[in-house]
Amino acid sequence: MAVIDTTRSHAATGFIGHTVAKIGAAVTAWFEARATRRALSQLSDRELDDIGLSRSDIDRIGIYH
Repeated sequence: MAVIDTTRSHAATGFIGHTVAKIGAAVTAWFEARATRRALSQLSDRELDDIGLSRSDIDRIGIYH
């Protein structure tokens, strides 16, 4: 009777799936940060000050993940 060892292929598939999921999450986070930066860029300086931000803060949104 022949035995097929599938442990290795499951481990590889798990690793690849995990890697793809991490890349997908990073891309999603980048798009969300981009949308946030775009929305904040449309606010006036006074509106930004009201929420405790300045124009220079906008560029840093999303880079500390």
